[in-house]
Amino acid sequence: MTSLPSLRTMPLRSLRTLTGTARRPQRRPAAGQADHHRDDEVLLDVPDTRLAPVLVAAAEGDHGPAAVLLAATRATAGWEDRDRHLTRLAAFALSRDEWLTGWLSASPHDPDALLLTAGLAVLRAWDSPARAELLREIAPLVDAAAAGAPRDPVPWRIALDHARGVHAAHTAFESLWEQALRRSPWHYGCHVAALRYLSAQWHGSHRECFDFAEQAADDAPPGSLVRALPVRAAFAYLAGGGQPAAVRARIDGAADRAIELSAGYGPGDALPAEIRNLLAYVLISRERWSEALEQFRLIGPDVTSFPWARLSDDPLGRFIELRGSARLLAAAGGVRRDGTGRTRGRGHYA
Repeated sequence: MTSLPSLRTMPLRSLRTLTGTARRPQRRPAAGQADHHRDDEVLLDVPDTRLAPVLVAAAEGDHGPAAVLLAATRATAGWEDRDRHLTRLAAFALSRDEWLTGWLSASPHDPDALLLTAGLAVLRAWDSPARAELLREIAPLVDAAAAGAPRDPVPWRIALDHARGVHAAHTAFESLWEQALRRSPWHYGCHVAALRYLSAQWHGSHRECFDFAEQAADDAPPGSLVRALPVRAAFAYLAGGGQPAAVRARIDGAADRAIELSAGYGPGDALPAEIRNLLAYVLISRERWSEALEQFRLIGPDVTSFPWARLSDDPLGRFIELRGSARLLAAAGGVRRDGTGRTRGRGHYA
């Protein structure tokens, strides 16, 4: 397979001079081990305090709060929050999109409505047997989202996912990747999209995934979520059936980087939530029970579907089961586990 040297290294280095807006976390004192939540208190994909009222309003057909929320993230260049909110709103619109239809009717050129329309269209096409064909048909929606907000990297994250789904050539993908980095060199979502393209499941290999993720993490500024990107490469390796012993040092190094990033955020913080869920699984795979238990504590009661939906048809039940195992084995001083379960081949955008 043709390698992607410029995707792995060139833009990350040649675009160093571009200034990013990486969020620098405020350190908070860690709570005691006693603040683990009971199993019946744990919930899946709970919206944060900003998003919850927006979803309630959307369920009632009112797009106004969604427009205000997304406009605020655009005005403040809060790209990580913008991407996170967009993902949740698009998932909600899969089954209830009347409010989005009304939004577009009232403001057909609103950049936030255009962005959400493109995100929803890609999400709808993704699980279809005719994925590539459907994605090609909605390409103008992705282009319109990018044109609507020239400074915004999130349309380019959508464009990167779109390109992967239509099996774009490496040169075409690199062109989109460079455009994304010009808007925000350390946007986590765009880096995840590139990592997925380079995965063994798609157009690369596990080695390329690790190389890209580790280089990006090395170059990323303090507080950037990209610092934890290697833990996604580690998960992709484990989910693909790889044996941890073969790349033990890389998996442990990925976990160490993610632990460092996680420590900079308070318990229950929504921004690193998915990273903490990934990290907990990777730590369990390496039998690092006490460290996994600490991540479960920091996750609190609000669990993300990813990665647990890749492990089971009951993601919440799998989370609770593995959290319980970590508690027992940490207390027992690291007695060997009996396995973390089989992975599944699907997930949001895989």
